[in-house]
Order: sequence, then C-alpha cells, then structure tokens
Amino acid sequence: MKKYQTLYVAASRQHVGKTTSTLGLAYCLQRLGIDIGYCKPVGQQFVDLNDLKVDKDTILFSDLIQFDLHPEIHSPVILGSGATTDFIDHPENFNYEEKILKAKVALESRKELTIHEGTGHPGVGSVVNLSNAKVAKMLDAQVIFIAEGGVGSTIDMINMCISLFREEGVPILGVIVNKVREEKIDKIRPYIEKWLNTQGIPLLGMVPYDRTLAWPVMSTVCKAINGTVRSNSHALRNKVADVLAGTVLDRTKLEKRDNLLLVVGTHRLDETLGKILHINAELAIEEWPLSGIIVCGEGEISSETQRAIDYYQTPLIHTDLDTYGVVLKVSRIEVKINRDTPWKIKRAIDLIEQNVDLDYIKKKIS
Repeated sequence: MKKYQTLYVAASRQHVGKTTSTLGLAYCLQRLGIDIGYCKPVGQQFVDLNDLKVDKDTILFSDLIQFDLHPEIHSPVILGSGATTDFIDHPENFNYEEKILKAKVALESRKELTIHEGTGHPGVGSVVNLSNAKVAKMLDAQVIFIAEGGVGSTIDMINMCISLFREEGVPILGVIVNKVREEKIDKIRPYIEKWLNTQGIPLLGMVPYDRTLAWPVMSTVCKAINGTVRSNSHALRNKVADVLAGTVLDRTKLEKRDNLLLVVGTHRLDETLGKILHINAELAIEEWPLSGIIVCGEGEISSETQRAIDYYQTPLIHTDLDTYGVVLKVSRIEVKINRDTPWKIKRAIDLIEQNVDLDYIKKKIS
C-alpha cells in the first residue's frame, strides 16, 4: 500500500508550531489525493484510552484525518514519569525500537503515506536511544524541519538541530520557518534561502505569525488558575484574546476588541460590569466584549449582575488567587492546538495551504 516516502516532522524546540504544521501538512496532502497515515512514535503527554496510554496529539489527528485510533500503531511509545530512569537501570526490559518498527509496518501496509510527528527538540528521547534523529533513521524517513522566524538565531538553531540528523544520515527534505511577523517576511526570506542553499536544503515556506493561534480558551484558563465554574459552563470554548483588569477599566480595549477576559475581585463585579454595560450602550456597541469573567476572593454577586452574565452566556469562574496571580497565570499559559479549538485547526490548515510548497513536497516523496 505504501506509495510515497515516509515523512518525519521535527522542530527546533517545543511550542514552535510542530503539531500545527503537521496537522496542516497531513490535511493538505490528503486533499491532494494521498491516503495519509499518522503516527507519534515517541510521546510524552498522554491520555488514557480504554486503559491504554495514547499521546494526546494522536487523538486530534484521528478526528481530523479520520482513522480508528490504535495506540500500538499510532502512539507506540509513551515516555511517562519514571520511564527514563527505569530504562537507564534496566534497558534490557524495554523493546521501544521493536514497537516503533511494528507500527511502521502496520501503517505502511495500509496507507500510501505515513507522516510521523517528532517530540520536542531533535535530541529529545536520547536518554532511551530514541532521539528524533535516531527515530527518523529507524523509519527511513525524510525530515521536514520547523523553525521559528528570524535570521541569525533561526539559522543558528537550524544548523545546530539538523546536525543530529546529518550524524544519522537522515535526509532533510526542507525547512518551514514558522511564526514570522508578516511585515518581515520579504526582508527575512532572502537571507534564510541564501543560507539554506549553502546547505543544499530548500526553504519550503515561511508561515506568518497568527496571534489567534496563541489564544487560550476559557477551559484552559480555568484549569491554569484552578478555578471553579459558577455559571455558563457550556461556553468554556470561548477564546481569550486579552485580559481586562476590573480595577482600572481600559476603555480603549473595550472599544477596539472583543474576546476579553475580565479579572476582578468578587466584591467589585457589580460595579465593574455596570460600567462595561454603560460603555457598551454609550458607544452603541452591539457585540458583547467579554469571553469570560474570573472573580477573585469573597463577596456577593447581585441577581441583576448574574442575569446580565447569563443573558450574554459568559462563563463565570471563581478562584482563590488574587487578580495579579490570575493575570500572571494566564500570561504563562502555553497554548497547544486541540479538539476544543476548531477555529485553530482550520486556520492551521489555511496557513500551510497558502504558504508552503505542497506540490514540491509531493514531488520529492513520490
């Protein structure tokens, strides 16, 4: 059934857009008529599926490209807590390579092209002899490498990271530079291309930074602050673009932006929400600006305020943190694309389709 050379998507580090890029590549190549298989050969963050551990990214892909999820095929190795020290103590007890190769055979017997997604930076997994480079070689794959936008720091990072793949003799199909400020793309592109040409590596595309992909949803915020949902839990998928402090209302934010997260002391919510409703009416703004409300500490909420919150179906979350603690926690959220963010999935696909040379990739793996 295998018709195309295997792909392995690697990245310079976590949170540079590896999963987002893999998602876009898988869906777009599928739309070009290729029967796609997906595997996360080595995972770290997992969920339990029918008493089996499976990498959480695998569930997202099973939804998108529609396959029945089998952990032993799509997520063969999970490095959970204590796995690395157990391996160092007794390496003979682990058959990681055998598991990965069995998954490879199974997928290649069913699918025309298998896309494997790496984990973290290229050296991750080395402690158990499963660095990204070693796994890519094991899979006989070509690598698409994802790096963040820039010139000097980007080139330095690419050079350091691809050295591991060179050491293993793994071919680099090309590089995608992700999260580039749109106004800087034309300035940066010639320098990246010039350097990559000296290495014999093509630039597959430069993907502009889209701030909406960094927006968390209310359910993520609730978890980060260890909050308790007081009302409108059905709206926890609301996206959060910015934080609005209730102590000093920023009128400019209210005028120019929606999807705001209001953070306020419980005892001040009545007053603050009254001001927001007044400003909305004064400016004749039809859209409700708040995606959620977090209340801190003790206090009573009037029935009138609660009716307004319910009318606009705004999630209300209580936390024991103070307002500063909430803002700090929210600012440190690392946002990953997931099943609760369907708009991000669509945007990821659009960004890859519009900015990456998919025809070249298809040609090189044929």
